[in-house]
Amino acid sequence: MEMKPREEVENSGIIDTWMTKHRLLFTGATRHPFVLSIRDGTVDLSAFKTWLEQDYIFVKAFSPFAASVVMKASKESDDSSDMEVIMSVMSSQKADMRLKSEIVKWGVQPSDIVPQKANLDYCRFLESLMSPDVEYTVAITAFWAIEAVYQASFALCLEDGSKTPAELRETCQRWGNDGFRVLEHEVEFWNMSRGGPDQPQLQKPHMISELVVLV
Repeated sequence: MEMKPREEVENSGIIDTWMTKHRLLFTGATRHPFVLSIRDGTVDLSAFKTWLEQDYIFVKAFSPFAASVVMKASKESDDSSDMEVIMSVMSSQKADMRLKSEIVKWGVQPSDIVPQKANLDYCRFLESLMSPDVEYTVAITAFWAIEAVYQASFALCLEDGSKTPAELRETCQRWGNDGFRVLEHEVEFWNMSRGGPDQPQLQKPHMISELVVLV
C-alpha cells in the first residue's frame, strides 16, 4: 500500500477537521441557490451579470490582500513552499483581471460599476486582515477559504449532468478547475445577484478555491 508523506497526512487531517466543524457554512457557501441555478441552467443571466460586475471589484481588492499574505509568509512561515503556492494563486488572479474584458462583453463599463454593500463589507474585511496585528495563520486561513469556495462552487457547475449555460461555462471552467467569517461575507456576496442590499436576502453562508492548507 502506498504511504502518503507525513506532511500530506497532517494537512489532510487539518482540512478534514475544518470541514467537519464548518460543514454547514461550507455547504451553504458552495451550494448557494445562485450557484445551483447556474448548475441547473435556470440562472437569470441578469443576476449573473450583476455578480460578475461585483466580482470584478472584489478581485481588485483581493490582490493587495494576497500581497499582504505573501509579506506575512516571508516573515512568519517556516515552510518555504507557502510562498510558492500563494504566488501561484496571485498569478492566476492576474488572469482573473480578464474580468474587465468579460464584463465589457456583457455591455458593462468598469467605471460604471457601483459596489454593493455586501461587496464593500467583504473588501473591508480583507483590508482588516492586512493589518500587521493579524497573524499569518489567520490571514492564510482566510486566503485558503476564499480560494477553496471559489473552486468548489464552480466545480459543481462543471460536473457531469450539469446544465450550465454554454455562455457561462468558460467562466466556471476558469474558477472551477482542478476563521470562517469569510463564509458569512461570501453568502452575502452571492446574494447580491438577487437584487442588492434592499432585497430580501438568504441567510448568510460565501466562497472557500482549491489550495493546500498551509497552517
